[in-house]
Amino acid sequence: MILVYTHKISPRLKYAFKHIFTRILGIPVSFTTVIEEFIAHDSLKMSYTKQPLGNEIFVRSHELIYEQGLSDVDIQVHDWGGVKCFFMTNDRGEIPYDLFSATFYLLSRYEEYLPHVKDEYGRYTAEESLAFKNNFLQEPIVDIWAYKFKQILSDRFPDFVFPVRQYSVKPIIDVPSPYSFKLKGFMRNFGGTVKDISGLKFKRLYNRYLVLFGLKHDPDDTFKYILNRQKQSPFKFLFFFLIGDYSTYDKGINAQKKQYVSLIKHIADYCSVGLKASFFALDDIQVLKKEKNRMEGILNTTLVASRQSFSKLNLPTSYRNLVDLEISEDYTMGYVNHVGFRAGTCTPFFFYDLDFEIQTPLKINSYHVLDYTLLKHNSLLDKKETLLKIIKQVQAVQGEFVPVFHNYTFSEIDRWKGFKELFNVILESTDGN
Repeated sequence: MILVYTHKISPRLKYAFKHIFTRILGIPVSFTTVIEEFIAHDSLKMSYTKQPLGNEIFVRSHELIYEQGLSDVDIQVHDWGGVKCFFMTNDRGEIPYDLFSATFYLLSRYEEYLPHVKDEYGRYTAEESLAFKNNFLQEPIVDIWAYKFKQILSDRFPDFVFPVRQYSVKPIIDVPSPYSFKLKGFMRNFGGTVKDISGLKFKRLYNRYLVLFGLKHDPDDTFKYILNRQKQSPFKFLFFFLIGDYSTYDKGINAQKKQYVSLIKHIADYCSVGLKASFFALDDIQVLKKEKNRMEGILNTTLVASRQSFSKLNLPTSYRNLVDLEISEDYTMGYVNHVGFRAGTCTPFFFYDLDFEIQTPLKINSYHVLDYTLLKHNSLLDKKETLLKIIKQVQAVQGEFVPVFHNYTFSEIDRWKGFKELFNVILESTDGN
């Protein structure tokens, strides 16, 4: 255990320290405001306050960690031994930055509550973020800070044996619609036919009717391939199925259709299954509740995980709704157009509600690459290089790599050619770890 002396124990302080020490470094952390208790402690310890008590490991605290609500925070990003950091303390000690306040700023998504420009879907974009503007979006900066701090502790307490965590992968399979043509019904296929003809997509029209007449496999039905890969992998894939009502934004399959229900049940025999919440469930808790109950009816078990359509988050509303419905994990935190670490970490963390100043039970699993993002690279070599670069960043801090692929990603459609190979690169990245 590490003991932290501070003049004030705030909810923000406990939140940031527990992420650094407990979740990343695997060390329990305790806090005290009593100097005598701190002095008597004969193992790992540090002070986090305005002035050092003696020659202990000391980090000068920034006011953000003790505040409530939002304020206009002036942030200047500097270099700390080759690593980007902010909230400089002007202290000449081993740690010239308040990495704990910086950790809180990134994990709480403080910047997403401040005024910003949204994209056409109303999403917070990478370009608005501090990480993008200062070129550390593609680094799990919080985990890097934690390991840098671990080295300082190791130097001061050489006899302490730190736990070792293992790099892992949690592949996400997003299923907005399980099939391209099957189970769509007469009217939707008729509309699709008209659209194919008017768009001169005769190859698609030909394939549509081969599938409908049972002469060809539906191109988006890649579940057999994915399950075969699952059976060869040591970790469980996590599927998110859309079962919301048909709308302008969500064009999935009717969740009442037996074949669709059977598919979900079949997948759940081998993989974990969560809810892909529909676009209109983002802000309407009653719609979300209906979809949650629908999925639980299919799975015959309590729903654990969710992921929002279009990777859209409206903080804090989206997460509060999940908390209210007792959904314990979310996999929406990430950027659709950029590879990287939206919350600055590759370690799962809990949603901190800035309005109520509490840590909630909702675990956030941020994703680090979306298949769609890799399409901006023309060659398979460039795609693979980008993928390997982000994987190496996670491996360096023994974190958890979370990629998001779709069922259609594994089809033979031209734009997705080579993605099976990329998926294999991810699955094989744990070899030797």
